[in-house]
Amino acid sequence: MKTPALNKRLRYFPLQLLLSLVLFVIVFVVAILLGAKSISLADIRDAIFSPHLSGGDISIIREIRLPREVAGVLVGSALAVAGAIMQGLTRNPLADPGLLGLTAGASAALAFVFAIFPAAGYIGTMIACFIGAALGVLLVFGIAALRKRNMSPLRMVLAGAAVSALLSAIADGISLKFKVAKSVSMWTSGGLAGTTWTQVQALAPIIIICLIIAVMLSRQLTILSLSESTAVGLGLKTMPIKIALFVLITLLAGSGVALVGNLAFIGLMVPHIVRMFAGTDYRTILPLSAIIGAAFMVFADMLARTIHAPFETPVAAILSIMGLPFFLLIVRKGVQSL
Repeated sequence: MKTPALNKRLRYFPLQLLLSLVLFVIVFVVAILLGAKSISLADIRDAIFSPHLSGGDISIIREIRLPREVAGVLVGSALAVAGAIMQGLTRNPLADPGLLGLTAGASAALAFVFAIFPAAGYIGTMIACFIGAALGVLLVFGIAALRKRNMSPLRMVLAGAAVSALLSAIADGISLKFKVAKSVSMWTSGGLAGTTWTQVQALAPIIIICLIIAVMLSRQLTILSLSESTAVGLGLKTMPIKIALFVLITLLAGSGVALVGNLAFIGLMVPHIVRMFAGTDYRTILPLSAIIGAAFMVFADMLARTIHAPFETPVAAILSIMGLPFFLLIVRKGVQSL
């Protein structure tokens, strides 16, 4: 049954969605304009709507800034929605996609590829990272479900911590043994520099399809976020929904990590920011998290390019600087409900 407060929240959702889209468009355009070389609005218009024109600033927009910022949109949306789903499933305000062993699994797979298949190329590396992230999730999923069919949030968190520690140690061991630590560390620092249209096109369909499915399952996620007993009492088949949502987390976060490396705090911060004005219904949290996450990632990348131009600051460092105080604030205040 819908409460008056919930009805009020849903009534404001179209306005919140519109304002979020306006914010996203503004941030995206400004990010294209700013950089080591300033670009005009006319150049952006010509680059997008005049395919017969080329050279100069138009080529910079088409071949460097557009693929980079589109990748930022995809990664920001994917990590933010993955974080929101994770927090809803575990009912843990500090939950993040890295909690499931995604980051550590991708790092271990990357180290393995660099050591054994150094000529795999970037696409092969992305595929390996995705597989590693999936294996990390499967390990966590399996360990958490060993004792009971019903996986508790606490067991999932503890399994994620254990698996992440194991996979990180494996990645470090492979890196040192085969002397690929420098290559691995360059990837794990995270960043959008050098992103190409080929890389974007390889993962964009996966991310977009997963975002759509996540929104379709948002009602079930809202019920699961209340409590296990409530979900069962309402007739929800919890295990199939949990499996589907964990697969979505794997695909979303794995794709994001495979595209730009290890980026912390987006999946933690953005869902909390959205809940401040959108409430606790995941039918509003997920779409708004996708838009705000995209804007947040593009904004962070813009800062990375401009804060010390023409040199580039690692975007992972920018996100950590913004995310750590937020993390400490959540730890101090706590969150009564998700």
